[in-house]
Amino acid sequence: MTEDLLDVLLDGVTEPRLKLLSGDEARALMVLLGVLDDDAQPEEVRRAAREMRFRIASRLALPL
Repeated sequence: MTEDLLDVLLDGVTEPRLKLLSGDEARALMVLLGVLDDDAQPEEVRRAAREMRFRIASRLALPL
């Protein structure tokens, strides 16, 4: 995936007014992204996974 595509997907997932994922689904997605943050993955994939996890975690911490 390109960085632009990841940004589009992440913006759609974390945008509060869209509510595409429930809190439980977002937490599950964070676990799956954690699997991508592995030394066996290319640095680009690990960096994107870390950024997505951070952004989702930031949204989960906000009161709805």
